[in-house]
Amino acid sequence: MFGSGSETGHESRGSILIPTRFVWPYGGRRVLLSGSFTRWLEHIPMSPMEGCPTVFQVLWNLSPGYHKYKFFVDGEWRHDEHQPFESGNYGVVNTIFLTREPGIANFTPETPGRSNMDVDNDVFVRGEAVPRITGADLEVSRHGISVFLSTHTAYELLPESGKVIALDISLPVKQAFHILYEQGIPVAPLWDFCKGQFVGVLSALDFILILKELGNHGSNLTEEELETHTIAAWKEGKLQLNRQINGNARSCPRHIIDAGPYDSLKEVSLKILQNKVATVPIVHSSSPDGSFPQLLHLASLSGILKCICRHFRHSSSSLPVLQQPICAIPLGTWVPRIGESNGRPLAMLRPNASLGAALSLLVQAEVSSIPIVDDNDSLLDIYSRSDITALAKDKAYTQISLDEMSIHQALQLGQVANSPYGFFSGQRCQMCLGSDPLHKVMERLANPGIRRLVIVEAGSKRVEGIISLSDVFRFLLG
Repeated sequence: MFGSGSETGHESRGSILIPTRFVWPYGGRRVLLSGSFTRWLEHIPMSPMEGCPTVFQVLWNLSPGYHKYKFFVDGEWRHDEHQPFESGNYGVVNTIFLTREPGIANFTPETPGRSNMDVDNDVFVRGEAVPRITGADLEVSRHGISVFLSTHTAYELLPESGKVIALDISLPVKQAFHILYEQGIPVAPLWDFCKGQFVGVLSALDFILILKELGNHGSNLTEEELETHTIAAWKEGKLQLNRQINGNARSCPRHIIDAGPYDSLKEVSLKILQNKVATVPIVHSSSPDGSFPQLLHLASLSGILKCICRHFRHSSSSLPVLQQPICAIPLGTWVPRIGESNGRPLAMLRPNASLGAALSLLVQAEVSSIPIVDDNDSLLDIYSRSDITALAKDKAYTQISLDEMSIHQALQLGQVANSPYGFFSGQRCQMCLGSDPLHKVMERLANPGIRRLVIVEAGSKRVEGIISLSDVFRFLLG
């Protein structure tokens, strides 16, 4: 498409060069960059961003002045409509102007740093001018989602084959958590043989509370007692703890939150959101009195979101909100900017923070994960509730002190003790950008095992926010 020729923006020898980051956040298999700074002759390969494979970037040294550029995506020339652009001899091209005025940082190749004209600074800054969705379009989108969820049932979530693991409440707690670890699952329904029914669930949060209780010097629970301490006894003890904390002697045990195969997906979604649980067992009984129930599936928001994405994949235009960048809609928890108030601060920790501090934050802040960041708030890793089950291997929890072990050490232990069934395998830090459209975020969250995405700045990976499955459903259901 582009022939030879010179333009005013190409580099001149001996000039001051400014490292400038170019970003293509719209996906593709192979993305190249070309522009006036290469005389339109050289195609510069762009690399996918780690943890965010739909975002391509490259750092290139430019001289101060006016430049034009364009992206070659999978054999087709494209420009970024969210950046300044103009029409000319080479079709529609993006433009950028780098200045040398005082107060503007200039970087030579030997002095790496960020120019205030870095392309991603403009693309990914929250609060930039983006088309806002109208109230009417939002209502249309929410109505479309609601109709779909109301007219489809939990039966559609059932896989053609597979297994669902349930635990008997007479099992010792220690054995139960070894099973969770070995099977690579974060939660399991509980079966009461005497009652002949499912009575609750055992989750990673229970293990966190048990470890904290073991570390409490005034606790009646000892490591030796875990050998014989049953799940039923732990649940009763947990109820007593809640009564002490809440000061409510009449506090009653929570009944299991379940659903039937013919309950609507909307009903299942609301049960998960309103009860703040990760999964809802799908239970069916052919008996009128509900006896001899069969556990068919563990429904999650991830599975329901997958149904939504599959249904609207070829008709996304009927839901205008799906095209909106997530930075333009009230979705997720964001790091407040200077002078900006935020009702719910984003919890983050440094890698040298203690494991005990992380567990306390998970419980007190009622979050399922905490981004682990460096001194510049750039994402290093993430610690989730489910990571705690890695301590079940070889009784690791008996050999550590929660206040002496750092998060970094705990994560290393988890990597060594990877689940044989792959629950902890794969890319740990699932990321997205503030410029990503909602439909792209939904598609990534619909993948099994992904419950949240960390919103980062392209290049630096500085944490800007976090979006969970619950956030998406609360927004879509209004």
